[in-house]
Amino acid sequence: MALTMEQKNDLDFILKNLLAGGVAGMCAKTTVAPLDRIKILLQAQSSHYKHHGVFGGLSAIVRNESLLALYKGNGAQMVRIFPYAATQFTSFEIYKKYLSGLHIPLVQHGDKFVAGAAAGLTAVTLTYPLDTIRARLAFQVTGEHKYTGIAHAASTMFRTEGGMRALYRGFVPTMVGMVPYAGFSFYCFESLKFLCMKYLPTSLCRKCDRNTGGLVLTVPGKLVCGGLAGAVAQSVSYPLDVTRRRMQLACMDPQTAKFGTGMIKTLTLIYKENGIVKGLYRGMSINYLRAVPMVATSFSTYELMKQLLQLDTGMKVA
Repeated sequence: MALTMEQKNDLDFILKNLLAGGVAGMCAKTTVAPLDRIKILLQAQSSHYKHHGVFGGLSAIVRNESLLALYKGNGAQMVRIFPYAATQFTSFEIYKKYLSGLHIPLVQHGDKFVAGAAAGLTAVTLTYPLDTIRARLAFQVTGEHKYTGIAHAASTMFRTEGGMRALYRGFVPTMVGMVPYAGFSFYCFESLKFLCMKYLPTSLCRKCDRNTGGLVLTVPGKLVCGGLAGAVAQSVSYPLDVTRRRMQLACMDPQTAKFGTGMIKTLTLIYKENGIVKGLYRGMSINYLRAVPMVATSFSTYELMKQLLQLDTGMKVA
């Protein structure tokens, strides 16, 4: 059955967005992979690194393990992040397009937030087991390996920790945290992008040849908008990220097994044992160090890929 021209255009749009989103995610995560690893070690309070700060921890990893150990778990991250980012960015474009056609006042004012939140939920549902596996691999310390790779970690967890439930441990706080994180990320980026085009058209924007009168962000503009969007989103959703990591890594140490019994109980235990600053917001400083450049790189690469693939024809600002 032959596709109509409209169906071909829709398929071309989806495939190009999947490629743009996947490449953006891989570039962003590779950029901050060392910070991702030390963040996981600090969040879950690894006995080897919990007494270190961010930079002390990074130095200790290189000293005690190796330079490449900074990227431990990044292979699993790349396997996860391409479909995750591809799905998230493509879903956002589809949801945004659909919501813009609805004549509902509340949705029209918050369509970017709703589209971003829905895109985040879609992507995380499809790729969550790979995130759990990546966290387990990144948490391992040289000489104390429990898993030899992605497949071994998946099969071991499935066999010994309760099947699919083990691969989705921490899924509830992830989904709860994803709504404000993805929602604010996309909403802030799109809003800042619009403001830059309206008030700073000569500083952070340039004209797009494919659309007379249209504007696109320059690279500095993309980085500024993406960085600020990442900072806002992380500030709101961080405690649930800590909860997710504690639940994912609970079975790695008998002393932390109590953290794998449910979102509310885990949140309560973290608060009771370590409080807000040293518990629910533990590792927040490193999170800003990694989240701001990560989101900035992600959105910047995605916008650049859209321009290269002629998906972004420029925005006209009234």
